[in-house]
Amino acid sequence: MKKKITSALILVIISLFAARSIIAPHKGTISYTLQGKEYMLLTAKTLQEWEKGLMNVRNLDNADGMVFLFPDKNVRSFWNKNTYVDLDLYWLDDDKVVGKSFLPSVEKKGIVTVTSPSAVNKVIELIKK
Repeated sequence: MKKKITSALILVIISLFAARSIIAPHKGTISYTLQGKEYMLLTAKTLQEWEKGLMNVRNLDNADGMVFLFPDKNVRSFWNKNTYVDLDLYWLDDDKVVGKSFLPSVEKKGIVTVTSPSAVNKVIELIKK
């Protein structure tokens, strides 16, 4: 009887963990609607996360890209150092898109820098597939 209860308890715990994984597939991942389409995005909220971005990533299994959340509005520049995927960058003032840039893989064009057209407090990088 004790084995049956233990086995049942383990199954319940596994089921709860699986359900949580469906709701929140990755710690630091959010669902974000951009121009009418929903994306799963990793979040970058700290200086270390902003600096790392999607460097050394070749693909993401549980996300479409990354959203950079800044505490203030400034003109922002991004580069592709150690970035091995092509990216579409959306420059946002709050939730309003104020521009879009293409940032190619460093393997295709060497190091490239792109700059927002105005002050922004969010930047979304979507991996081009």
